[in-house]
Amino acid sequence: MTRQTLRKKPLNTSDRLATNLNDVRTRLAEACLRRQRDPADVRLIAVTKSARVEWIRELIALGQHDLAENRPQQLCQRAGELPSAAHWHMIGHLQRNKVEQLWPVVQWIHAVDSLRLMNRITEVAAKLPGEHGPQVLLEVNISGEASKEGFTPQELLAHWPELHSVAATRIVGLMTMAPYTDDANVIRPVFRGLRELRDRLVELCGGKLMLPELSMGMSGDFEIAAEEGATMVRVGSRLFEGLDT
Repeated sequence: MTRQTLRKKPLNTSDRLATNLNDVRTRLAEACLRRQRDPADVRLIAVTKSARVEWIRELIALGQHDLAENRPQQLCQRAGELPSAAHWHMIGHLQRNKVEQLWPVVQWIHAVDSLRLMNRITEVAAKLPGEHGPQVLLEVNISGEASKEGFTPQELLAHWPELHSVAATRIVGLMTMAPYTDDANVIRPVFRGLRELRDRLVELCGGKLMLPELSMGMSGDFEIAAEEGATMVRVGSRLFEGLDT
């Protein structure tokens, strides 16, 4: 038998996506079990910003229904092109003038980074009472990096009474990003800090708003995030590894 006949046949696109998705789901489940968490309590969100539409269709066919985009225009376009089974998450910076455009198509907004944006979301909710509208997570810059957006923990605590009073029915949790590093000793305190801040905010409102969602963790650190309490992880590049862009 020649070496050439022993060479494995390259995976086609569908098989590669299935392999990548299964790998991420397996690693996510293992991370949850290390902390005695139910893997079903962590929602895997596929970040599709650099993916071809046909790849996204394949993911949906494989049962991956939670999808995320960074830009409102691309999210709206893809929501119109793809099956209604998809659940869309807006994870990038959102300008106030784009809120109404997103309202009919997005289920989650992860990066509400200012009181002004939250007020605009509240205005649109009042203007479109017949539309259920998205649920909201407040973005927090736990790491303190100048390159990252979001409330500082101090700002969020200061604005919390107002945020809680005007939008309690829409705010369901917090979101953050860790520094871009492979050092778990740098990453882990950021995710732990978001969880602890959430617990403090719940205490401040007397448990009237539980903030069940913690959106944290991406392709390079989603396992650490799951270990530290994430209920949503945003994974992109690992799902599309080995595919030609």
